[in-house]
Amino acid sequence: MIELSTEQVTQAVAGELFGDATVLISGSVETDSRLLKPGNLFVAKPGEVTDGHLFLTNAERSGAVAAIVERIVDGISIPQIKVANSVLALGMLAKFVLDKVKESSDIKVIGITGSNGKTTTKNMLREILSKFGPTVAPNESFNNEVGAPYSILQTNLQTKFLVVEMGAGGEGSINYLAQIAKPDIGVVLKVGLAHVGEFGGIETTAKIKSELVKALDVNAVAVLNADDGYVSDMASLTDAQKVWFGTSGDAGYQATNQKLSIEGTEFDLKWPDQKVCHVKLQILGEHHVMNALAALTVSDILGLDREKSISAIENMPLAERWRMQVHNRADGVTIINDAYNASPDSMKAALQTLAQLGRSGRRTIAILGEMAELGSMSREQHDALGRVVVRLDINQLVVVGQAAKLIHMGAEQEGSWGGESKFFESIDDALAFVRGMLMAGDLVLVKSSKSANLRHLGDTLMEVGS
Repeated sequence: MIELSTEQVTQAVAGELFGDATVLISGSVETDSRLLKPGNLFVAKPGEVTDGHLFLTNAERSGAVAAIVERIVDGISIPQIKVANSVLALGMLAKFVLDKVKESSDIKVIGITGSNGKTTTKNMLREILSKFGPTVAPNESFNNEVGAPYSILQTNLQTKFLVVEMGAGGEGSINYLAQIAKPDIGVVLKVGLAHVGEFGGIETTAKIKSELVKALDVNAVAVLNADDGYVSDMASLTDAQKVWFGTSGDAGYQATNQKLSIEGTEFDLKWPDQKVCHVKLQILGEHHVMNALAALTVSDILGLDREKSISAIENMPLAERWRMQVHNRADGVTIINDAYNASPDSMKAALQTLAQLGRSGRRTIAILGEMAELGSMSREQHDALGRVVVRLDINQLVVVGQAAKLIHMGAEQEGSWGGESKFFESIDDALAFVRGMLMAGDLVLVKSSKSANLRHLGDTLMEVGS
């Protein structure tokens, strides 16, 4: 973060200062007192489990020179800046800092949203952009009203590129982040069934995702998925320049000749000038072609060298831990651990990848857990997924956890199978069964929402630490 005085921070967050107005804040802003270093600013945020105000003494001991608080804490010598809502204050400070950086530099801001692929696309962009200048991009999935401002606050006057991942938390949530970041380029990847239980329907999800496009200035660029009808409809919602990516012939950045193997994913990229480049990702899954296509579209809009950009993502060994993470065991078994996130769309994409890889003659095993946040659609979507497994001719299905049992029931009721689906209440029982059946050559997919904790089962099968 740029250096600020406590007086400047107080003005930025419309707070009330208790303490020295001349104290200088350097380094980062933290909401976790354990991460603080000397010179940092601590934001005391009430949470579901604990309250940041309880850790002000620890923050002071760790070197914090000031704190944003919702109530004054006695016995603390560092300046306290009182606000009505510390999360909103974090966003206000992020906007203030980014506006200051924009005034003094040519920083380019890229905003990304979509039901699936945000984190992978963000990671790809970080790999590309960092080859051309100092780049700030979120860790993991820091994409909400806390995580996105936290990432923005990492920028300084040397930052050349800022990537902001924007997750949906209800109507107005993406607009809130977009007003803070004011992206030069806004990317919309896909509208799917992720969070559909929370939002009440895919149309509402599309409306929320479109908030990024609506927030773009006329001089900005909207990068849109030509293959997704909901995303295509967003073109009419903005006066920004529209640039299209996809597999359809009218996409300016078009992917063709997609190929999948256990070594990775390949495709040809036709640029708007009709030149064609071959792209060979180490990352597994044809669904990642669209993520790569979006990232390369952004890099081209920024005028960055094409070959260098392609090389950057080709050298990525994986999208991120627990996202189509491939491990070839010494005994000839291959584990694909994709159990960090799950929605109906991402589940189907991962299963399709498993089925395609199995056509080489290898036995395919899918270990599946709950898809969270589906609300009233949970029963229907879990049942439907079990039927998809059968139709894809996956050799063995292992379903883990009561919340996912309908996947098992759907598979059995499809009528094409007899005993190829097993259900286990506990991870330990599922692990024991799978360990007992694995043979050289097997391909194993582990897939669930994070809350199901199957990623740790995947780690165990990989024979690595969790």
